[in-house]
Amino acid sequence: MAIDPKKTLDAYRAKRGETRIIDVPPLQYLTVDGSGDPNTDAAFGEAVSALFPLAYTLKFAARKERGIDTVVMPLEGLWHARDMAAFTSRRDASSWLWTLLLMVPDHVTADMVADAIEAVEEKAAKKKEDPSPALRSVRLETLEEGLCVQTLHVGPFDEEGPLLDELHRRFIPENGLRMRGRHHEIYLSDLRRTEPARLRTILRQPVERTG
Repeated sequence: MAIDPKKTLDAYRAKRGETRIIDVPPLQYLTVDGSGDPNTDAAFGEAVSALFPLAYTLKFAARKERGIDTVVMPLEGLWHARDMAAFTSRRDASSWLWTLLLMVPDHVTADMVADAIEAVEEKAAKKKEDPSPALRSVRLETLEEGLCVQTLHVGPFDEEGPLLDELHRRFIPENGLRMRGRHHEIYLSDLRRTEPARLRTILRQPVERTG
């Protein structure tokens, strides 16, 4: 059986209607930056099309060369805007700045990522296809979020606003916390196959204590 970090890491556990304060350990990710509305901006789709082939190439290489088999993790996103009301009351997607993420195991190195990028490009060339324009922009980074607040949203992404407003305006200050860093989403559902009403998304906000 492939190792599945979602089943062992508390950072990937969330329940609808439950908001928790957790400590997220440093985790390693493949990352790509972009901006704009994810529903209409081509760069968002290009980033997704770069991350998943790369993650699967790394998975199969580790299984073949090291005997280590780990599941490919779900897509994640770090979101930011100069005015955070763009995420809650106004939902102005055109002003969003994002970084898409795929968590990878600790044994993955920058050299392995570089080799995997070349392997993805070679595979595309054999099929006479063009690889994602974002492929060469993928980086290997460690994210250290530490203290965070998170909960689970079930439903369309455009309906996250009230729950985020509840986190930002009530739960966080009432628990002696203040926001820091970027809003983090973990997409537990397969976006291609899940109807919007059943989408499961972990909403996470890094925080710090005010006292």
